[in-house]
Amino acid sequence: MAKNARSSKAKGRRLQNFVRDKLRDIYLPELHEDDIKSQTMGMTGEDIILSPAARKICTFSFECKNVERLQMWQAIEQCEANKPECSAPAIVFKKNGKDPYIAIPFEVFCSMLQHQYDTGGINEQKK
Repeated sequence: MAKNARSSKAKGRRLQNFVRDKLRDIYLPELHEDDIKSQTMGMTGEDIILSPAARKICTFSFECKNVERLQMWQAIEQCEANKPECSAPAIVFKKNGKDPYIAIPFEVFCSMLQHQYDTGGINEQKK
């Protein structure tokens, strides 16, 4: 494998592991480490593997893209094709020197805002 391809895969793996670790930080009191795994590079399917227990509380299917130039529509198509039924696509993307961002369907975002509003918002939950 060429050095460039190897470094690209390593860059992608770092983002996948970052996402996996953040999800574990959120859900580990309720789940086990093995419930949230990072997919082996080069394998097809979701980039973050969720067990059935994890899928019950995290309904997103993650595609991770750590690239300098993101082909967003191609990433959306890939995420849609790989997502299990009853999950929402979520594309985590970043580039060198920038923080990661996430792209989700607008309707999913609106549902999250509605839930936040209905439950009193983030600030109320922290009290």
